[in-house]
Amino acid sequence: MREPGGAVLATPARHAAAGTHAGRRPEGMRGSILKAAAALFRRQGFERTTVQSIADAVGLKKGSLYHYITGKQRLLFEILQHALEHSLPALERLASSPSPAATRLRAAVRLHILTLARDHDNVACFLEEGRWLAPEFRAAHQVTRDRYEGCYRRIIADGIASGEFAPTDVRLAGFAVLGIVNWVVRWYRPEGRLRAEEIAERFGDYAVGVLAGGRGRDGRA
Repeated sequence: MREPGGAVLATPARHAAAGTHAGRRPEGMRGSILKAAAALFRRQGFERTTVQSIADAVGLKKGSLYHYITGKQRLLFEILQHALEHSLPALERLASSPSPAATRLRAAVRLHILTLARDHDNVACFLEEGRWLAPEFRAAHQVTRDRYEGCYRRIIADGIASGEFAPTDVRLAGFAVLGIVNWVVRWYRPEGRLRAEEIAERFGDYAVGVLAGGRGRDGRA
């Protein structure tokens, strides 16, 4: 399959062979390319970002860039996957922890917001540019996204079962919590009035408070 302009698209199962450039390790250059692409996708949108602009951002000629990438779609897929996979192992450990659900939910919200603050461009791309992902990449990405969202639903379901949270639609509640924390990407600035840690703590309290439905700070009546 080809992108406009003739670039071959790799499927998730087919990775491009990495090359070298000016003595740099391939993974180092690929990391720089992914970082630059995420910043460009976030700033000007996936569709308006050209391969040439990505090459310019990392100091490569367009032809040399194809030693490291197979096209914009593969880059977008890797950026979206990174936004989830970076914190998914820790989130899955939280979801299966024996700790109270309220404690786990606060920790999950904290993890999400601190990841967002640290990896702003990737997370913004995940939230705002994922709609441009081509069908041949979408199924693989959906599997990872479902695992991530499933962790929140498990914590919420556990909280309802233990009496920490009021009975509610678990799937809908999961979307609500993720919607609240995802909105942070639109207004958070590192130089802002509150540090990311403070925002994460407060949003964790908000999420637990809403789901507890009048119960105490620990989720108990």
